Amino acid sequence: MSLSKYSQAESLLLETLGLENFEPSEEAVNIKNFSESFGTSGRLDAEYYQVKYEDITSSIKKSNYDILNNLVTITKSIEPGSVNYDDEGLPFIRVADYDKFGFSTPDKYLKDSFVKDNKDRLNKLKPKKETILFTKDGSVGNAYMLRKDENFVTSGAILHLIIKDKTRLLPEYLTLVLNSQLVQMQAERDAGGSIILHWRVSEIENVVIPIIDFSIQQQIASLIEEGFSLKSESERLLEVAKTAVEMAIEEGEEKAMEFIDKNIGN
Repeated sequence: MSLSKYSQAESLLLETLGLENFEPSEEAVNIKNFSESFGTSGRLDAEYYQVKYEDITSSIKKSNYDILNNLVTITKSIEPGSVNYDDEGLPFIRVADYDKFGFSTPDKYLKDSFVKDNKDRLNKLKPKKETILFTKDGSVGNAYMLRKDENFVTSGAILHLIIKDKTRLLPEYLTLVLNSQLVQMQAERDAGGSIILHWRVSEIENVVIPIIDFSIQQQIASLIEEGFSLKSESERLLEVAKTAVEMAIEEGEEKAMEFIDKNIGN
């Protein structure tokens, strides 16, 4: 991923919302009566009511916005249990296996016997193109949009978000928002009271999402896709270079140069 393109997309988002200079409040005390606190949220931990969290949601609500549950369909995946793990088989993606820029090779796979016994269920859980993977446990709030249908299943700690109306909200835009400070602070507020970070689905459903002009969403999506195209090309060129080095050792420099010329020219 070209970080410069991603940074441009983030900057455009914040500028559009007038939040490019937003600084979270460091004020620790926020006095609330019962109806404004536990009576509304059901939370007793003081950290939940810090001013900085109110600041970010009230800033978002100054413009057009909606809650996440109105914008996406949220699907949960499975926890097959470690007894069904194997060193090969159907890839099983866990929280540690991806971030907002892509995937690493998973170290867990699902046994063929488990896949065979649960074929229909697992096929339904294989995520499709433009599904947003979103973590609710561990490193909460990590979002990544799939760019093709995938032949894997994810752990139960990863939610699948599917946009209901793509004429109102683009998946690339929503993914950027989910990874931004705007939502990360809401995750910190909601999950911060746990010893082991866990973001309840009921809380995720109520995350506040800014809805900006669709043409600006399209600009943001273009910047993000340009960045991913540059990332793919740099990865391809790295593989060409690795293969060329191996060819130079095994078959000679002339063969290696022919291989480079053929692949770099494409």
